Amino acid sequence: MKPWVFVLLGVVLVLLGLLWTAQGLGYVTGSFMTGSRLWATIGPIVALVGLWSLVTGIRRQRAR
Repeated sequence: MKPWVFVLLGVVLVLLGLLWTAQGLGYVTGSFMTGSRLWATIGPIVALVGLWSLVTGIRRQRAR
């Protein structure tokens, strides 16, 4: 895979993870996820996977 794919995927996953965490904690309203502990748990996990993907993509770009 191209390094930019990892970077793009990482950015999307970090943003989604942060949004899902905020919804799960009740900071963002208007969704079935609001106030749900499940999404407050899934969000940080997704954000961490996104951060890993972002770092991997940046390292691969620098190695080229």
